[in-house]
Amino acid sequence: MVPPQVLIEQLAKYLKENVAEVKPPSWAPYVKTGVHKERLPEDPDWWYVRCAAILRKLYLYGPVGIERLRVAFGGRQRVGVRGREHFRKGSGAIVRKALQQLEQAKLVVKEGNKGRKLSPQGVSLLDRLALRMLRDLQKQMPELRKYLGK
Repeated sequence: MVPPQVLIEQLAKYLKENVAEVKPPSWAPYVKTGVHKERLPEDPDWWYVRCAAILRKLYLYGPVGIERLRVAFGGRQRVGVRGREHFRKGSGAIVRKALQQLEQAKLVVKEGNKGRKLSPQGVSLLDRLALRMLRDLQKQMPELRKYLGK
């Protein structure tokens, strides 16, 4: 119901301000997000945005493992004049470290060999944020009232 970009932005803002366990590692300002990228992220808060995007993916598709998240955050690698582009996975270290931090914050839990999924606290957080955003959007656009059931 809520546009993904808006949800991820709000969730990243919430993680930055309220969750002490989630913070960029010391190497975060110097890394690319995958071999398919040519430059570093321009957004200084890209770590929080990536953690928020991971939480959303876990909410929609969980349980999910690191390899599937690497594929989700991958992209086409440009090879210049030599030939066609090829798909490359995103960085596994970024996904792994983000999941470890989200586990410490008790927003994510492991589910055996299947991967990780949202904990009840994580589901509650995403539900609360999404409902608040849907109500704000509904004030701006009254035609969304039908999605709130009122």
